[in-house]
Amino acid sequence: MSGLLALLDDVAAIAKVAAASVDDIAAAATKAGAKAAGVVIDDAAVTPKYVHGFSAERELPIIWRIALGSVRNKLIFLLPGLLALDWALPQAITPLLMLGGAYLCFEGAEKVLHALAPHADQGVAEDYAQTDPAHLEEQKVAGAIKTDFILSAEIMTIALSTIESPSFWLQAVTLAIVGVMITVAVYGAVALIVKMDDVGLHLARRAHTGVGRGLGRGLVQAMPKVMAFLSTVGTAAMLWVGGSIVIHGLEVTHLWAWPYETIHHLAEEAAHLVPEGAQAAVAWGVTATLDGICGLALGLLLIPVATRVIGPLWAAVTGRKAAH
Repeated sequence: MSGLLALLDDVAAIAKVAAASVDDIAAAATKAGAKAAGVVIDDAAVTPKYVHGFSAERELPIIWRIALGSVRNKLIFLLPGLLALDWALPQAITPLLMLGGAYLCFEGAEKVLHALAPHADQGVAEDYAQTDPAHLEEQKVAGAIKTDFILSAEIMTIALSTIESPSFWLQAVTLAIVGVMITVAVYGAVALIVKMDDVGLHLARRAHTGVGRGLGRGLVQAMPKVMAFLSTVGTAAMLWVGGSIVIHGLEVTHLWAWPYETIHHLAEEAAHLVPEGAQAAVAWGVTATLDGICGLALGLLLIPVATRVIGPLWAAVTGRKAAH
């Protein structure tokens, strides 16, 4: 009997440890997901363009294929790669984050330039018009998964940098949870966004009441504005997150602490000008705005480097036309 009681005590102790581990994983996953929120916003804002131009019945299957590719990116390639890097060369995590942050700044600045000076991609439009729909879908899905890989790498690296645990398995499980959780959130939101106009059209035609039909017409009319707003938010998030990562990385690596210290000082000064209840929000707003401005400046500096140096070199090495 005493042996049975001892065994039950051991089982209870193991259960407590397991419960604590679950709590730790949940807390770490929540923290990591919150830190990566800016990139997640951009991911959700970027993805809907990949289903533009396809028939309504192909939209959800395309999103599903991209989501599966995103999970594969995160769990099969990025998770083991980042954990191995963190174990073998943890000093590389911050430079890797900064490299990803610089890429986000470049992408965000390029979008700003295109918005200010739009150019018609007539040749691309004609190529697409002449492409077989099935082949075009393959191209779009492949392009979306490649773009997702870059954003997923940034998300997973940010998540890894926030996990404060010596346990390899806790890191692995937390990263896996963050990867799956963010993928579900992003592509679930994307699916809802791209189908909302179809829902509105259905209500406008089939609703039994005037209120329902009016709601449907409102949804149809609102979706282009919603998509434009999401694109703007996504670009702002790119610049904010990218600028923040680079500036913080410069401070952490002791390469150049002045930008981080100056922004932090200005945020504190601005916070002191408002009532205590609003100080945290003002400090965050000033920090995010200045991070975004710095991100835009860095991105504008990187555009000629990417288009005139890196792009031609990449084309020469791969034999393919540069992406930008």
